[in-house]
Amino acid sequence: MGKVPVFCSLLLTLLLPAAVQGADKEKIYLYTENFPPYNMSISGRAFEHSEDRIEGLCTEMVKAILSHTELEYRMKLRTWDYGYTKVLDKPNHGLFCTTYTEDRAPLFKWVGPLTRNEWTIFTPPGSKLTIDSLSDIKGMTIGGYRNDVKTVYMLKHGYKVSALDSDDLNPKRLALGQIDVWIGDRLAGPYMASQQDVDGLIPAYSFNKTELYLAMNPKTSDAVIEELLAGLKAIHDNGMYGAIEEKYGL
Repeated sequence: MGKVPVFCSLLLTLLLPAAVQGADKEKIYLYTENFPPYNMSISGRAFEHSEDRIEGLCTEMVKAILSHTELEYRMKLRTWDYGYTKVLDKPNHGLFCTTYTEDRAPLFKWVGPLTRNEWTIFTPPGSKLTIDSLSDIKGMTIGGYRNDVKTVYMLKHGYKVSALDSDDLNPKRLALGQIDVWIGDRLAGPYMASQQDVDGLIPAYSFNKTELYLAMNPKTSDAVIEELLAGLKAIHDNGMYGAIEEKYGL
């Protein structure tokens, strides 16, 4: 090849730092699910392809954190099982809100807590069932959500769980008598039921207060995790974290 003209050489020199900077800028890919009021489609759709179509307590927390970083990101709403599998397989991929447990601890790098929840056993409208401990529902059919931490916990301890790929149908199944009880979240359960026109579900027994995080694939660089944690600290310091919790009644 011939010599590069001087003006072309100068142009390449000027553009190279910007190109390198763009190549070095980290991009992360985030998944969440329809789990109101923590994360949800603004139009009630089962799938969303961009962050401006997704809202909720955890979603607002994650967006606030990212607004205090230089990270580029894409956010999609899918089923929990889809997002969970994808994030386990790919660096720079994350899933929220993910319940932190000892079993899951080595599977991810964790950013949070973003907020907290309380596991609750719901009974049908008008039910007289009294639950003083989990052993009181041993042998009953429990409505659950496939690969969700609550479902995994109940199965691990020998309970009978009828799990679906979407939790949205469980309030209706409970009201229709297709399941005996439903294990859900104390804050999210009534909201989810109302979206299915189901009223009067009874929060019969609550246990196991847990914290919810952004869970990143373990091969994600420490630099990315440190930037996310710095963003989390920033929203604590400037009051955004508390304002979002207050907005959702926590």
